[in-house]
Amino acid sequence: MENFHNSKLWKSADLLESEKLEKGIQDCVMEIIKKRENKVVSGEADSFGDDYLGLLVNAYHDLNDKNKLSLEDLVVLHLAIHGDWQEKARGEVIDIFGNQNPHLEGITKLKTMSMIINETLRLYGINGLPREVAREVQLGKLVLPVNIDILVLNSGLHRDPYLWDDDAYLFKPERFSEEIAEATNYNATTFSPFELGPRSCVDMTFAMIETKIVLSMILERYTITLSPAYVHSPIPIISLVPQHGIQVILGSLHNNACST
Repeated sequence: MENFHNSKLWKSADLLESEKLEKGIQDCVMEIIKKRENKVVSGEADSFGDDYLGLLVNAYHDLNDKNKLSLEDLVVLHLAIHGDWQEKARGEVIDIFGNQNPHLEGITKLKTMSMIINETLRLYGINGLPREVAREVQLGKLVLPVNIDILVLNSGLHRDPYLWDDDAYLFKPERFSEEIAEATNYNATTFSPFELGPRSCVDMTFAMIETKIVLSMILERYTITLSPAYVHSPIPIISLVPQHGIQVILGSLHNNACST
């Protein structure tokens, strides 16, 4: 029997119209997806297609992969440099998953890994994004008039000694041993690796889960040490990324070592 409180007797005309529009949008999107799937199966199109929707999906896919890869790479870099944190993360992974592949229930319990990822994002997150001043603002001795373009440097906020103490440039995951709100003294703008509000990254939850899965699978199988060939040269694109890549040596916990 349908719950009485969820029945149409309790829904306003606006809510009913909203639900009708939402269903119409979902049906339209599913129709587009189904047509695309049929074209892919028949060989008439690739997985994205070459229309406007395909271009958007392709651009989103490429950008998303690059950002996730740079995050995973940079976490691996810090694990290679900071062996103590690597061992803590490995111990946590083994305690939770044992010899099994990572699963969602366990992923949510990876507190140490979350600390390591958040500290990596603090030091090597989004470099900065342009913004338009919506109203006149006084910033210290400067007055920012309306409608001018400015660049907000997240990297500056994330490394500000006033906000993060004098060791702001050091890799210290213990900053995030409690909730992020406590680490930032309840100031959301202090730590915004995925931006804030309506401009925040729509993929941040998926990116965090995928990063934890990848790192868990690595830590279950390998030790990580930094290769002598590695040259530290991060460059700002959307986020700070390794200009020459990251070269590490993976030592199998069961077999011989290999380089990557």
